[in-house]
Amino acid sequence: MVKKEPIWTRPFISLFITNITVFIVFYGLVTTLPLYAIGVLNRTDEEAGLLMTTFLLSAIVVRPFTGKILDVAGKRKMLWIALVLYLVCTVLYYFIKPFEVLLVLRFLQGIWFSIITTAALSIAADIVPIRRRGAGLGYFTMSTNLAVVLGPLIALYVIQSYSFDVLFIVLSMLMVVGVLMSISAPVGVITEKSLVKNKLKIGDLFEKEALPVAILGSMIALSYASVLSYLSIYAQEKGLLTLASTFFLVFAAVMLLTRPFTGRLFDEKGPKYVIIPGFISFAIGLVLLANMDAAVGFLVAGAFIGFGYGALVPSFQTLAVQSTKHERSGYATATFFTFFDTGLAIGSYVLGLIAIHFGYQYVYLTSGALVFVVFVIYMAIERRKSQKHVSDLVS
Repeated sequence: MVKKEPIWTRPFISLFITNITVFIVFYGLVTTLPLYAIGVLNRTDEEAGLLMTTFLLSAIVVRPFTGKILDVAGKRKMLWIALVLYLVCTVLYYFIKPFEVLLVLRFLQGIWFSIITTAALSIAADIVPIRRRGAGLGYFTMSTNLAVVLGPLIALYVIQSYSFDVLFIVLSMLMVVGVLMSISAPVGVITEKSLVKNKLKIGDLFEKEALPVAILGSMIALSYASVLSYLSIYAQEKGLLTLASTFFLVFAAVMLLTRPFTGRLFDEKGPKYVIIPGFISFAIGLVLLANMDAAVGFLVAGAFIGFGYGALVPSFQTLAVQSTKHERSGYATATFFTFFDTGLAIGSYVLGLIAIHFGYQYVYLTSGALVFVVFVIYMAIERRKSQKHVSDLVS
């Protein structure tokens, strides 16, 4: 019997904790900064929306370059630098009041966020056992899944019980923990080629082998933008706003409970055994959400979406990393996140237009239909791969 190589090593746990603190700050600010802009800074809803747009814009612009940056400067070194600067940005929320300066701060923090998330996932991909990479990266993604719930819960509790200034202090303290935990982060894979500062080439911006998976991931992100950006407004419209936090609790609980099973299934049986049920569950959840009128339907939809999203995104992240050479994991990770962030940004805008002209029900029906289209594309790709494999065996 072959002994399984461990995933939960000390470096992996340190990275896990660092990543969860980064995303708690991210989701905590995403949830509360619009309220801060409107309630404290007396800004409009449209101006408040710029806080998210500006953050995503900087992340999208910088992402393509992060693979090269990590390759030249080193993954661990850039992780440390970006974490410290991300912490500085978090602290500055306490001091900065002019809205225009706040937008600049959001843009800068988006830069460090894109470098941190790319470096952390790339190092995680380097240190987990290759044969258990599906499970390992799935477990690592759980840190993000936990932050989806913890970030908004912590942030909303603090501003309701205390103030925004206290929130900025709490988030800064969390980031101090994240920075300290990163000290034991490993270097990651280094090659001789990565030590040479070559001129910037198109291959340094995008990993060609990861592009097909990244494009599919961007379409999943576009659909997920309906949940990330508009769920609270839709819940309020349906008179279920008090259950919005419970929705995310169910969403995260299902992801966390099914992750060990789906990660093992990915490694032992193959990606399609996780991805196909993920597509079906995600589409069903979005359609249920579009047609829900009561609390039970709302939470059941959250469970289906939680399983679908939790199965699809880690699987596509892993496929992106596996599509290329081990030393190119940073480029593959950056490529995936570039397209994923772009999908979120486009989705937030396009689905917002659908909401204005047709209503939120059509936002979720459109998202569900898009997931079905991506499912058909994925199945066509898998069928072509199978036919090619059979042809190669015959020849």
